[in-house]
Amino acid sequence: MKRLLLSTVIVALAAPAAFAANSKRLEKELRKLDPQTRLEQICDIEAMRQIKRDSNPFKPDRAVLAALADPRTEGHTIHGKGGAFRSQGKWYGFSFKCEADSDHMKVLGFEYQLGEEIPEDQWAKAGLWQ
Repeated sequence: MKRLLLSTVIVALAAPAAFAANSKRLEKELRKLDPQTRLEQICDIEAMRQIKRDSNPFKPDRAVLAALADPRTEGHTIHGKGGAFRSQGKWYGFSFKCEADSDHMKVLGFEYQLGEEIPEDQWAKAGLWQ
């Protein structure tokens, strides 16, 4: 379910018009998830959005908060040093702090720090894919 939802999100982020058309579907799918998974999903989405928007060479199409290490959750905030995002076929690490509203449907704050490229021979161990 998590990868299916993330695929829906990726399509929505790729085309703004598609995002508008799919926003109600996305919200419906997010509400089906338990609160912790929903928090991770909206923060995965926000990671891609912010990294893509900021001045750097990356164009992320996937993000996984728990790729290299399990994140910690405190209330409505999740943070960690083991996130990974994929850009142009390569994976990169990042650390993050993501705060959401009480129902975990909206990100209120997001901070991140870019990390190093993750060598391809480490992808399988981290659950990353091509």
